[in-house]
Amino acid sequence: MLWDQLLPIVGGVLAIAIPGFASAHILLTKRDVRSAIGWTGLVWLVPFFGASFYVLFGVNRIRRRAVRVRSETPRLPPHEVAPATLYPPLKQLFPAANEDMIAHAELMNRIGDLTLTTGNRVDALDGGDTAFPAMLEAIAAAKHTVALTSYIFDYDRAGKQFLQALKSAVERGVEVRVLIDSVGNLYSRPRITTMLARDRIPYARFNVSTVPWRMAYMNLRCHRKLLIVDGRTAFTGGMNIREGNYADVSGRSAIRDIQFRMDGPVVAQAMEVFAEDWAFAAGEVLEGDAWYPQLTPLEGATTVARGIVDGPDEDIDKLRWAILSALSMASESVTVVTPYFIPDNTIVAALNQAALKGAEVRIILPETNNLRVVNWASRFQLPFVLEQGCRVFLTPGRFDHSKLMLVDGVWSFFGSTNWDARSLRLNFEFNVECFDPELTRRLEENANKRLQKAREISLDDMRHRPVGQKLRDGIAWLFSPYL
Repeated sequence: MLWDQLLPIVGGVLAIAIPGFASAHILLTKRDVRSAIGWTGLVWLVPFFGASFYVLFGVNRIRRRAVRVRSETPRLPPHEVAPATLYPPLKQLFPAANEDMIAHAELMNRIGDLTLTTGNRVDALDGGDTAFPAMLEAIAAAKHTVALTSYIFDYDRAGKQFLQALKSAVERGVEVRVLIDSVGNLYSRPRITTMLARDRIPYARFNVSTVPWRMAYMNLRCHRKLLIVDGRTAFTGGMNIREGNYADVSGRSAIRDIQFRMDGPVVAQAMEVFAEDWAFAAGEVLEGDAWYPQLTPLEGATTVARGIVDGPDEDIDKLRWAILSALSMASESVTVVTPYFIPDNTIVAALNQAALKGAEVRIILPETNNLRVVNWASRFQLPFVLEQGCRVFLTPGRFDHSKLMLVDGVWSFFGSTNWDARSLRLNFEFNVECFDPELTRRLEENANKRLQKAREISLDDMRHRPVGQKLRDGIAWLFSPYL
């Protein structure tokens, strides 16, 4: 009898307390007012089930978990850096810099851990037919160390070539470390890790998941692509190790991409990034001159460069800040080449602002995409940038996986990052910003080659699509934070 009297009271207290605690958590943790209002309404209007749904899907465990796993990483020892690579005012490094460029560089200096370096040489390697031979040649010439990380490392024609090069390096006494993302490792059979183990090549998997089959695009992925040889030469960009990057591959697996070779002091920054990831994944701290040789500015090299590290931990939002700051300094031109274009509202506004200021803003996307739902979500957002003067071009032929941003003929930005929430919020990425008119000019020529056969789409094109397509794309866009 007593229980019958207490049950309604207990139920009433819980019906208020549970949504109350959930609402408090929402107010203390959510940074977006629309998200906070939506979740608060759900936990109060759908008693018990709303709060349970919030606990399962609304609590941001991504950053919390990333911070936790990074805190468990052994701290890397400090490494001496040549005085010439320390950050001086940009005007000293790059006399042609204007006030907006200097402001951008100062902003990135404040929010990033890595400093601008001078005396670097950067070369763009367009396509696997150019990049892979250069990377394999560098591994073959290695005398002391090879560090390689890739999101995808397939056991196919390209993968076998890299596997043989790494095996040969180990056999001649070179210290080799290979880091593969645990989800990216699932893309081919047999697993490349199986073959690395067979050939006794030291490797580790990044952030191993116990239930990878439940979600093919799990968060907290190491999306970085880095090859560092003898601590002096580095390759980075968006190119995975897979045969689809070769031009003679036909069908949907054919890929177009750009990789970059870097020589000079900025290579030390790439090595630091790899070493931190390796320490987390393998528990080994890489030390010594073989991994960290003394680097000084190269004679005659003119590129001022800085690595930018991003991830859902203490490095969160650094790439997003870099993009927003670069757009704010644009006065003449902006060129964006990306395979996945699902920017948030702030980036959309920054693109529109650059166009309204008079800059020519060109967004170059692949006409066909390897991720259909992502392509639909991207199409839904295109009117948002077209209506203020940005121009959008679709490139035919091979799927273009290139990732590139160019501003005012001076500043270039490349690496592993896509223009979507997964890259900018959920994955570990590495990009490089460069101040160099000659490098930017060469990259603009590369982008212009894409435009020769590209099809420009207008605001009218997007507005006059069938209603069914608009609804399909809109539904896909609703899931854009998870794509």
